[in-house]
Amino acid sequence: MTVPIHELAALATATCWATTGLIAADAVRALGAFHFNLWRQGFVTLVLLAVVAATGAWAGLDPWTLAVLALSGVIGILLGDTFNFAAVGRLGPRRAGAIFALNAPMAAVLGWALLGEALSLQAATGIALTAAGVAVAILGRPRANAHRLESLTGTLLPGLACGLLAALGQAAGSLIARPVMEAGLDPWLASLVRVGASGLAMGMVAATPWAPRRPAQVSGLVVALTAATALIGLFLGMTLFLFALQGSETGIIATLSATSPVIILPLLWLRTGQRPTATSWLGAAMAVAGLALIFTR
Repeated sequence: MTVPIHELAALATATCWATTGLIAADAVRALGAFHFNLWRQGFVTLVLLAVVAATGAWAGLDPWTLAVLALSGVIGILLGDTFNFAAVGRLGPRRAGAIFALNAPMAAVLGWALLGEALSLQAATGIALTAAGVAVAILGRPRANAHRLESLTGTLLPGLACGLLAALGQAAGSLIARPVMEAGLDPWLASLVRVGASGLAMGMVAATPWAPRRPAQVSGLVVALTAATALIGLFLGMTLFLFALQGSETGIIATLSATSPVIILPLLWLRTGQRPTATSWLGAAMAVAGLALIFTR
């Protein structure tokens, strides 16, 4: 039996992103989504540059590949991540995760329409069941006596809009990167180009008078949390995601990586002390059944 290594990498990505969502909320609210994302990308660009320089993984980087990955990074990381963390700051990781999970069906439809990625009936059913399970699992969380990570900051509609834009940015960024990764480009190098291009673009925006204002004071804890999310979510999670795109369809990889809201349920339980409801466990079971269909397709 062949080990579905690329699908497993996508699930590992989901675990990284679930952990990031759990520890990011306080830092996002302290720094603002823009500067939080900018700091993360600057830090990870330096780390990835050191890794690529040490391994010598420069092969295959021609001007066309560079341009494609740079565009993917600006759309998927600059826009996608910034809007996602804005949603996390406003809605909390659970609600933001529910909306961000929509990137999976978006990616599946875009992959079918633009890349001609045909999905079997079993795979399509698995994607639909997993996405539905994610939504049920998240929306089943209790609302009474909410922990601060479950609190709503500001009004709902701006957070909802940020979440939808984040999902679209993630789906589009994945779609753009898929042909390049399918050709076998080194994932560390691809991550460096994507994160570096996004960080450069954000740095240029930060230098303008229209950039969001940087907080006057930042605690050491906020810096540590920001660095931790950078290493877990971008350095490791994004590289695993790009590796996953090398060996499977965009819709399937997007769906597997979008299970982070299900993975975050027990983590939130440990962090907040609020046990998931029966509805949440039902949603998790649906997601697992969908994953089983995807893995056995």
